[in-house]
Amino acid sequence: MTESDRGKFAAMLTGTADYYRTKLSKFTIEIYWKGLHRFDIDAIETAIQRHISRADKEAAFMPKVNDLTIMLEGRTGDQSAVAWSKVDHALRSVGTWEDVVFDDALIHRVIEEMGGWVWFGTKDERDWPFIAKEFQTRYQGYRMRSETPDYQPVLVGIANSQNGQSGVAIQPPVLVGNKALCQQVLLCGGGAPIIGITRNVTAGLNVKRLK
Repeated sequence: MTESDRGKFAAMLTGTADYYRTKLSKFTIEIYWKGLHRFDIDAIETAIQRHISRADKEAAFMPKVNDLTIMLEGRTGDQSAVAWSKVDHALRSVGTWEDVVFDDALIHRVIEEMGGWVWFGTKDERDWPFIAKEFQTRYQGYRMRSETPDYQPVLVGIANSQNGQSGVAIQPPVLVGNKALCQQVLLCGGGAPIIGITRNVTAGLNVKRLK
């Protein structure tokens, strides 16, 4: 959602609260906004309708931020499997020669913790099941704790590691997944800038996208 969706979002929540014969304070609406603003407003509306239509006891209560997030993203195990599938696809399609930016900041964090993007390229098929399990376990742990840890905005590949040291022109990163979300990951990453990546990237310039 964007700031322009705030009015519709507040009205939607207020209407939902009326349905459940309760009232939401401005503070509570802001909590919902902060927890859900990364999602599309139409998708949130659909999730609320699905919650109301459920055939179990949960439908008797106003949906919480976590209830809607689970509907929109799936449970943590599903999320970790989806995240790993993106990593596996990028490794097989792009490899670790090029820089990459995923549309999920937690992917960056977990890859960094496990040794970095280039490190993944040193492993063979025999290692893959163990690497996949470790990745998903780490990723799921962050999701279950609802943590948003620091991460580097770009996962640096072999080429730019060498180019940055030798003074050769830096190559643009490959965007993996949703382009808009990748740009958010670039903008919000912590730490020092990665070898020459600038805000031209986040403006949609000089980037490549993985199909």
